[in-house]
Amino acid sequence: MNPMPIWLDALIAFFMVAGTAFALIGAWGLFKLSEFMKRLHGPTKASTLGVGGVLIGSMAWFGYNGGTSGPQELLITLFVLVTAPISAHLLVKAAMILDGCSKPPAPPTD
Repeated sequence: MNPMPIWLDALIAFFMVAGTAFALIGAWGLFKLSEFMKRLHGPTKASTLGVGGVLIGSMAWFGYNGGTSGPQELLITLFVLVTAPISAHLLVKAAMILDGCSKPPAPPTD
């Protein structure tokens, strides 16, 4: 195995540390914020960035070391980026209905 260039090692370390920091901030926000609508931002926004940073670092490391980095990390990224906003949207809609902020859609009439 060839030694990794220092610039690539620093870039991978940056993405891993930044991704971990975003995930930690998201978890802290979920724990510390007071209301449900505020708490929802932690796992959806910051944790998505955290997973993205770790996956970019992982793709760079496996790409340099000759591993298969493409399909697994790209599918994980796609899955996280698609499901996080959809689940957040559904949670907000359910909370709004339970709080009485909006009415559920009326059933269609014949």
